[in-house]
Amino acid sequence: MYLTSRERNILSFLLSDEEEKTVKQVADKLNVSTRTIHRELKKLEDVLAAYQLTFYKKAGSGIRINGKLQQKQQLKEQVALLDGVELSEEERQSILLNTLIQVHEPIKLFTLSSELNVTIATISQDLDDIEKRIQTFDLELVRKKGYGVEIQGDEVKKRAVLSNLISRHIDLFEFVEKIKAKNKEEKAKGETISDRLLGLVDPLKLEKIEEQVQAIGRELPYHLADSAYVGLVVHLALAIERLQKGDTIHFDEGYKQEIQGKQEYHIAAKLIEKLETAFSIEIPEDEIGYITMHLMGAKLRENQSYLLEEASMDLAHRVKELIRKAGEELQIDLSANNRFLNDLTTHLKPAIYRMKQQMNIHNPMLAEIKRDYMELFEIIEACTASVFPELQIPEEEIAYIVLHFAATLLQTEERQDVRVLVICSTGIGTSKMLATKLERKFPEIELARHQSIFDLKQEEFLEYDVIVSTVLLENLNQSYVHISPMLTEDEAAKVKTAIRKAALTRPSSSVKTNKMMEGDFLVNLQEMHRYSDTILQVLNRFKLFHLKEGKRRFLASICLQLQQHGLIENQKILFEKLTKREAQGGLGIPDSKLALFHTRSDTINGPGFYVFQLPKKEEVEAMDGTKMDVSRILIMLAPEAVHPEALDILSFISGLIIQDDTYLKLLQEAEEKEIKQALTKQFQLFIQEKFYQEENR
Repeated sequence: MYLTSRERNILSFLLSDEEEKTVKQVADKLNVSTRTIHRELKKLEDVLAAYQLTFYKKAGSGIRINGKLQQKQQLKEQVALLDGVELSEEERQSILLNTLIQVHEPIKLFTLSSELNVTIATISQDLDDIEKRIQTFDLELVRKKGYGVEIQGDEVKKRAVLSNLISRHIDLFEFVEKIKAKNKEEKAKGETISDRLLGLVDPLKLEKIEEQVQAIGRELPYHLADSAYVGLVVHLALAIERLQKGDTIHFDEGYKQEIQGKQEYHIAAKLIEKLETAFSIEIPEDEIGYITMHLMGAKLRENQSYLLEEASMDLAHRVKELIRKAGEELQIDLSANNRFLNDLTTHLKPAIYRMKQQMNIHNPMLAEIKRDYMELFEIIEACTASVFPELQIPEEEIAYIVLHFAATLLQTEERQDVRVLVICSTGIGTSKMLATKLERKFPEIELARHQSIFDLKQEEFLEYDVIVSTVLLENLNQSYVHISPMLTEDEAAKVKTAIRKAALTRPSSSVKTNKMMEGDFLVNLQEMHRYSDTILQVLNRFKLFHLKEGKRRFLASICLQLQQHGLIENQKILFEKLTKREAQGGLGIPDSKLALFHTRSDTINGPGFYVFQLPKKEEVEAMDGTKMDVSRILIMLAPEAVHPEALDILSFISGLIIQDDTYLKLLQEAEEKEIKQALTKQFQLFIQEKFYQEENR
């Protein structure tokens, strides 16, 4: 429980004896107005209720605290305990910020200093720090003499501050559980900022919200992760509390139109209706947008079908650029890792939604990630700023991206051990010492052999992944790392880079284990059948069309050809879908002569991938926002109702287009037979990876 200095003084005065006190007596005692006392007494009613106490008020007589003596004594002890609590600067500023967000009128500095039991000078310094904190939320701290202090700005940003405060001081799971516990009798613990934040939400309201979220969650085609579930519940709890106080939000109209067609938007609208009934309030339509963003950010995808979605291919291109830039800085090529591209794109899509709308991003591991991966953190921070210059990416999100890179790097480095050859002029003493140092410093080294240059033959060098030498090897045909026997930090960094490169380029020795032997054979067999069936459909339908010059624009000609070949039912519906997608921009694949259109519709007969050769070059908007000429159009289609394996296959093709430069070149220049052969080979690799796992010997 948190009590301000004034609240503690009121309770202490009223608990000092059993006599009734008038409001004026209390006001005189605290040197404030009677109006202020009336306001404080209203707030203290909830505090008394927690101890099964109430205010007894009688006109003309005064007020006193009613209840059992034991309960009064407990409250008295708690107030005394809180009097001895000294807030840290961080706690004090957080309480101050919370107070300023909650009120609807300016507050005098004297009032704030009295409540927090510090000097006005301290409050003034705290406000300087708070002003900097809220600037990142586009909020303004207004301070005027004779006016007081208040925070001005958009309601959405104020909610973001509250969410940020909660996540900084209380784990979200703990937040929800503690609020629930408020309905039960608890012994007070004298907590400070956490208790103040717990007071933001009514426990009974939280229970109602949870009921509705659980009910609507069953309509989602995917599971809500625990963290997403709690985040949504807390968002709704804060929203309803503030709506009931008259605080409303505004959601960007253009962005709202963009997401109105999403399944999550319709589910969010249903949730709003249920909440309106449960709380007997009218909830603005703009709230639907924010709930939609929570739901879109909560997807758990078991299949990598993300790149097929609208507006994901252009993001995938930028993510690919991020991976390339970071790889250059790390001196590691990660561009061939298709799963890494998909995973990072899947993570960043909802994260970018949240950043654009300045929704709170919480990362409880931020400090640990910065400590353990400082060098990687700085590299990713610089690379993301370069690739996404229009975004203000907070450190919390940088840390999440760092985790994705770190996990991939660890998988890459731990894929196999590395054989290292250490050479010195004699092979005695120094090389042995250096080999031992390397083995201790780099656990991924399987064998660090030390030998004299005179004892080695040219062909023996081929047996090793990395060669380290204390002498210059002028006649060696392989690359090597030249270092001193002492192995300085700079030299160790060079060796580390060489080991990483070797781990990436060395062919792995592995055996294949039949995945079909694991788990439920029938389930695996059915899954494999769905994948193979989709692959056969895509390969059988695949065609390279050569469009002829005509009055029709290329999209209309494409839709006509698809209908004439029985691949779709209604060319008009598909034309409208593709035209709408084109209007959103970002279809041209940079550094190519290709554009990729993809959509889903009930008019499409089955999953398919098609290439259209244009009669002349056409200008389109590229995924990076520039204009470019294209000579071929790639069309990727799927029915609205389709099993996840089909989407996974189409997403796999999307990944190839974005990531595999060789395949991209083929799509630009090759004929139908050659493209189909390459696609068949890629599908073969896909099935092998999907149903046969590799285990290192």
